[in-house]
Amino acid sequence: MQKVPLMDYVGNPLLVCLFIILLGLQWRFPLRRQHFSVLHRLVRNFVLSIPGFVIVRLAMLPIPIAIAMWAQNRHIGLLNWIHLPTWFVFIATFLLMDYAYWWWHWAMHMVPFFWRFHNVHHTDLDLDVTTAARFHFGEMILSIGFLSLAVVLFGIGPMMLIVFFLTFEAATMFHHSNWRLPIRLERVLNLILVTPRMHGIHHSIVQRETNSNWGTMFCWWDSLHRTLRRDVPQDAITVGVAAYREENELTLGKLLALPFRAQREWRLPNGEIPERQPQPAEKLAE
Repeated sequence: MQKVPLMDYVGNPLLVCLFIILLGLQWRFPLRRQHFSVLHRLVRNFVLSIPGFVIVRLAMLPIPIAIAMWAQNRHIGLLNWIHLPTWFVFIATFLLMDYAYWWWHWAMHMVPFFWRFHNVHHTDLDLDVTTAARFHFGEMILSIGFLSLAVVLFGIGPMMLIVFFLTFEAATMFHHSNWRLPIRLERVLNLILVTPRMHGIHHSIVQRETNSNWGTMFCWWDSLHRTLRRDVPQDAITVGVAAYREENELTLGKLLALPFRAQREWRLPNGEIPERQPQPAEKLAE
């Protein structure tokens, strides 16, 4: 396996340290009350993520990096067509790629075939930093094609791609965490970034709330597309997917098989559709 020094020797250790720090912070300052065993979920989410981690390391990074090198050598893609200062290319890479991922996340929810795989991520009955690793390997495979296409279209350089990928993964862990930041601090951060309270709304069993807050790093894209929700208090959120509310339906084997089985309608097991009365737009709710 070819080494990716920046990822293998710098990126991965930093991401592991961040995961451990967020695990400690969410234990010390929890945002939402946890309903299920943290240890049980940690083990299940970690084991479920192993095939995805392997795919990321063997294909999801090496293939787009190789494509980025090919595109750079042949001057293919937007940022390879125009000569810009390095600082501008850095900013443009983050804006273009994060916006592209907004659309990818939208597609994961709105395209039924993609939702089959992304559904596994959303079926977690609690939400914390371990959920950031809970992705079906099929979604990782699909992401290789998306990431490769974005790299070619935008002309993302290999080094910029790795830096973006590391930052993207760190942002994913941060906004999935169950860390209760001081509300004033989070409101300031949420002027730019996706925060734990904001992303918590995205994991609600109320479908209107799930179909909002699709951003990963920057919250601007949801503002642009009028999909930004910041008006739901965290203690009013029930995390998960309405149709999958039983622990015995979310075992490791059933989660791996979930994309290949018939998908249920967005209803609770008793047939009700979870709903909440629309609220006036507010600052980020506590």
